[in-house]
Amino acid sequence: MCYGYDGDDALRRSLDTREVPEPGGPSRRTLLRGAVAGAAGLALTGTAVGSAAAAPHRHRGHPRGRRVPPGRISLQLWTVREGLGEPWGPGDYDETLTAVAEMGYPRVEQALGYFGRTARELRAFYRDIGVRASSSHDGISESRAAAHEKFQNAVTLGQRYVVVPFLDSASLSEWTQWAEQMNAEARLARKYGLAYGYHNHAHEFTTDLGGGITPWDVLTSRLDRRHVHLEIDIYWVVTGGVNLGLSNDDAQRFALRTIRRSPLAVRQYHVKDRHTTGPEETSHADLGTGFIDFERFFRAQQVEEYIVENDTPDVTYLQTADVGYDYLRRIRF
Repeated sequence: MCYGYDGDDALRRSLDTREVPEPGGPSRRTLLRGAVAGAAGLALTGTAVGSAAAAPHRHRGHPRGRRVPPGRISLQLWTVREGLGEPWGPGDYDETLTAVAEMGYPRVEQALGYFGRTARELRAFYRDIGVRASSSHDGISESRAAAHEKFQNAVTLGQRYVVVPFLDSASLSEWTQWAEQMNAEARLARKYGLAYGYHNHAHEFTTDLGGGITPWDVLTSRLDRRHVHLEIDIYWVVTGGVNLGLSNDDAQRFALRTIRRSPLAVRQYHVKDRHTTGPEETSHADLGTGFIDFERFFRAQQVEEYIVENDTPDVTYLQTADVGYDYLRRIRF
C-alpha cells in the first residue's frame, strides 16, 4: 500500500423546509433571512432573499414530477468556511453549524477538520443540532496507520462516504500512482463499511499528460469500479468544457456525456452553479442564479447525495447555504 500524498494541504489548495421556533420569538431561520436580506440590499438579481433559489432558473421549463429527496440534501462545509473560525475566518463553528441545521439541512459534508473536538464529540454536537456528517473530504493518507485513523473517525462520525477532494499534477506517473493508492485505500475503507470516492475539478479534463491522455482518462481506466465511486462536481465538469473552448451549452453537454459514459458509479453530486462570464475565481454562482440547467443533470443521473457548494458565495456564506437548500427542495425534474 503506497502513501505520501498530503491531502490536507491539497484541500487547502482546492478551491420539508424546517422552521425551528425559539421560545417567545421567530425561528432563527426567519431572523437569519431578514438579516441577510438587509445586509445584501437584495443584491441577488433583485429578488428577495429566501425565495425559491433567489431567482427563477431560466432553464426551468415546465414543472416536472420528481424531486430531490429532502433527506439526501447536504452542504459542503467549505462553503461556510469563513464562519467556522480560525484560520478560515472570525466566525464561530457552533453558531454557523446551528444556523445550517436550522435552515433544514439534514446532512453536511465534513471538511477542514474538527475544530477542537474529537470525532465522538463532534458527532454528539451534530446530534444535538439535528444534522449528521454523512461524507467527508479527506486526502490520500501518508501511512497505513493514518488511513485506519481516518476511516475510524469517519465511522465514529456516522459517515457513509469518504472522498478524496483534490489531486493535481502534470505527471502521468503521479496520476497512475494516485489511482493505485486510492484503490488500496478503497479496499480498506470497505472493511470499515465506508464508500470511497473521488471529487473532480476542471483540470482533470484539460491537462495533457502526454499523447492526449488526461488525468480523467487515467482515473476512469485505473480506478477500481468495484470500490471507488465518483462525487461529480457539476460546476467543475462544466468549467472543464468551457476551458476546452466550448460554449456554455456545449460545456453542459460535455458534462452530461462525462456522467453518462463514466465507467465508475456516480453516487454523489456537488451542486454548484456558474455565471455566464468571468474567470474561474469569480464565476461561482449561488444556485439558480447561473446558467447550469440542473434539471437536465438530475434527470440524466440521480444520485445518493446532493451537496450544495459555492467556493465564492455571491453575498454571504449563510445566504448561499440558505438559497442552495431552498433550490434543491423546490426543483422539479
